[in-house]
Amino acid sequence: MATQGLEQGQSLRYVRTVGMTTMRGRGFYYPIDSAMSNSGRLYVLSRSFERAVSDSMRVTMLNEDGEYYGVFGSAGIGDGQFRWPCGIAINDQNRVFVTDEYLNRVSVFNESGEFLKHWGSGGEIDGMLNGPSGIVFDQDNNVLIADSRNHRIQKFTSDGEFLQSFGEYGNGDGCLNLPWGLGVDQQGEIFVADWGNDRIQRFTPNGEFVAKYGSPGRQEGELIKPAGVIVNQEGYIYVADWGNERVQVFGPDGEFVQKIRGQATNSEWAEDFLGVNVEEAGARERANLEPDIDYFNDDPHEESSHIEKLFWGPVSLMLDSESRLFITETNRHRIQVYERDN
Repeated sequence: MATQGLEQGQSLRYVRTVGMTTMRGRGFYYPIDSAMSNSGRLYVLSRSFERAVSDSMRVTMLNEDGEYYGVFGSAGIGDGQFRWPCGIAINDQNRVFVTDEYLNRVSVFNESGEFLKHWGSGGEIDGMLNGPSGIVFDQDNNVLIADSRNHRIQKFTSDGEFLQSFGEYGNGDGCLNLPWGLGVDQQGEIFVADWGNDRIQRFTPNGEFVAKYGSPGRQEGELIKPAGVIVNQEGYIYVADWGNERVQVFGPDGEFVQKIRGQATNSEWAEDFLGVNVEEAGARERANLEPDIDYFNDDPHEESSHIEKLFWGPVSLMLDSESRLFITETNRHRIQVYERDN
C-alpha cells in the first residue's frame, strides 16, 4: 500500500466514484479490498455474496481512469480459485497476493492475473492460518497477515516461509480480537484494525506494542468494528470505521482530525450503462435519492442503507502515488476516491 502525505490543516475532498455493480465482467460484486501496482493498475477483489457463484468471485483489473483490463479468479478450491477471499496486496515485483479465510491460504498471481502458486494451511501453530484477512507488505517485502481467528499477526516471506507472529486473544495492550485490516508506516511500524476491540493498535516492526487509538462509540474519534487502516508518510492514520459507516482521519498522535460519510456520484461505467438502458436511467432520474426518513434508531447503517451517496460498508483503504484515498465499500459495489483539499 502506498503511503503519501496529508499536511496539517488540509482535509479530504471527494473526487469521483469508480466501478459499478455486476456479478461478472466489468464491475464489482461485494468488493472487499483493493490494491494498486507500481505501474498504476488497480486490482479490486470481489468477495461475492454466495460462494457458489463462480464468476462473481474475482479480481477486476482497471486503471484510475476506469480503463478495463479484464478479470481473473473464480469460485472454487482449485489453483487460482477462491472460496471466501478477503485481502489483496501487491509486492514490489507486481505480484498479486490474495488471502482466503475459508481455505486458509494465500494465492499468488502475476500482474496479468496468471496463477503462480498458493501457500498456507489451516491450524493454530505458528505458520498456520485460521481466517486470514488483511494483508500488507513491510519494508523488507515480507508479508504481514491478520490471522483473524487466531487473534494474531503473522509475518512470512513472499514464498510463505514463516518468520514471526505476535498477538493473542484479549483486550489488553497488544492483545487482539479478530484483527482485520493492516497498515505499515514509513518507519515500518505496523497498524492493526483490532475489529473486535473497536480500536487501532500500533506495533514496532518486531511486534512490540506501542500505542492504541480509539474506543468504542459513535462520537468523533470513537470506533465500531474498524475494518481497515493505512498510514501516510506524515503519520496521519486513515481508518475504515465499518460499524459507523464512515472513514476517520487521526493525527500522528491519535488525535481526531476529520470524518467523512461519503459523497458518491455515478461512475463512468455506471453512466455508460445508463446511456444504454434508458428505462433504468429514466427511473433513476425520477427517484428520490436522498429521502427524508424518520429513522427509528441512531445506527448510521439505517441512514447509509437509504442514502445512495453515503458509504455503506466501507471496508478497506488505499493511497495512490498522488495521495488520493481509495475507499472500497462492499454493499454498494464501488470505490469512492478523495484527494487533499488544497
